[in-house]
Amino acid sequence: MKGTMTIVRLRWALTFAAMRKSSWQTIGYIIGLLMGVGTVVGVGVGAWYLGDLDFANGTSWDYSLMHTVMVLGGSLVCIFTAIVQLMLIGEGSTLNPKKFALFGIPDKTLQSGLTLAGLSGTPAIAGLLSLLLLPLAYRSLGPVIVITAILAAPLAIITITSFSKLIIALATTMLHSRRSQATLYIVVMVIFIALCNLPNVVINSGNPEHITLTPFQMMAGIFAWTPFGAAFQLPFDAFDGNWLALVIRVLILVATWVLCFALGVWCLARDRRYAGESERVKSVKGIGSFSWMPDSTSGAISARLLSYLRRDPRQAMFLLFPVIFLVLFALQSANLPEMVWMAPVLSALFMMMSEANGLAYDGRGFSMQAIIGVSGRNDRLGRVRVFAVMGFVYLLAVSIVAAIVSKSWTSPTGITIAIVCTGCSLGLFFAGLGLAEILSCVFMYPVASMDKPFSSPQGRAIAQGFFPFIHMFACLLSLLPTGIVAIILAVSASSGMLWILAPVALANGLLFLYLGVVLGGRLMDARLLKIVTTLDGFAALQK
Repeated sequence: MKGTMTIVRLRWALTFAAMRKSSWQTIGYIIGLLMGVGTVVGVGVGAWYLGDLDFANGTSWDYSLMHTVMVLGGSLVCIFTAIVQLMLIGEGSTLNPKKFALFGIPDKTLQSGLTLAGLSGTPAIAGLLSLLLLPLAYRSLGPVIVITAILAAPLAIITITSFSKLIIALATTMLHSRRSQATLYIVVMVIFIALCNLPNVVINSGNPEHITLTPFQMMAGIFAWTPFGAAFQLPFDAFDGNWLALVIRVLILVATWVLCFALGVWCLARDRRYAGESERVKSVKGIGSFSWMPDSTSGAISARLLSYLRRDPRQAMFLLFPVIFLVLFALQSANLPEMVWMAPVLSALFMMMSEANGLAYDGRGFSMQAIIGVSGRNDRLGRVRVFAVMGFVYLLAVSIVAAIVSKSWTSPTGITIAIVCTGCSLGLFFAGLGLAEILSCVFMYPVASMDKPFSSPQGRAIAQGFFPFIHMFACLLSLLPTGIVAIILAVSASSGMLWILAPVALANGLLFLYLGVVLGGRLMDARLLKIVTTLDGFAALQK
């Protein structure tokens, strides 16, 4: 027990040390603390007002709705927490198990310490306080359900923490190859985006008037027998007097904790046994894309970028956005077919978000380029060549599919919408690409290494959450000339001339693309040494 508590104290000692060393860490922790306090206060206020409803002693529709939302919502929170931890935190949490390999700590002691350290963190404490305030919503139903809900709160937090740590441990232990980690990274991101958009898909895919509570009650009933929703079902079992079901669900939770702990210990033992095992190297014939790119400095940059993109899961996710958006909006277009045209527009806005931090994704590979004296303009031109061609073809294909889904050819209005949305999407994409070539020389933030896409280097969370919005807002502002033309057409009631927005937006985007190559190249030349120094600092954070 002494060793376990030492690990817990070490967790907080490292946290305070990082805060003293980095002002960004301090700011990030303060923001996280404020978010935790806001969550606790929000849940407490919401539960208080919810408790004023008349639940008719458990027979009203309001009670059924609350029961369904609590169980289903709690289950989704548990799953979301594991996905978010895997996606954003990963191996970059305060205590990395691999860093304890040389200390000879028994696996069970280390796993116990890591679990308790997770339970003592700010997210777990905020979650526990929120769940302890949740019984305020049940106060009109009697003391039994309230007391059971209070006792179930720590059970839920232990389950969420145990499951999250198990998912991270399995991901980092079982997936040693770069390809397997890349595949899982992309799959996790797709699942997260799909779950976030699931309510919109359910509501918009059919007639909202025909949506009933019955299917959601069935889903809640299923989740109530899983570790994800069992803790949230316990208060309702106590209220209904179903004590046998309550005991069985508690046993399910205990079995889940034991299983998560045992698998965590197994992961620690396996990591130690296979530490340093080399990955099988795949030989490649020829020189790949270098053989068919232009025989020039910018052509070599383009070939190197293509080689990176083929094996970089961090940027591949951004290139999957058009397909994801297309599927999501196609599923929601039953009542409004034109909604599918949001897919190419949003794709154009998000696709180049990673390129706005492209130098950080290159990492120390950029240092060789700086040593041999590649000019900034050649670098920007080489990157633009790849992304411009790829994005043009990609968005054109997405627009064609959107036109087929919405049957745009069946009416003059549909044809106009197709032309305008396609032109504006391409213009927005080109403008975003040009701005990315400028911003990537100024606003850089550390990213996870290519070998460890689940890691989270110090300082990443705050910068990653803020800097992409700079690119997004700049993209929208860059199309201001197109917006002015649209306002003029709207004011003059020239609806028949709306098609002119397509060539205007395209010219607007190409202008910013040209400016991106020229200004981005000059910025890179002027800040070359600073960029290399910054990238060296980022590389140190990835170790």
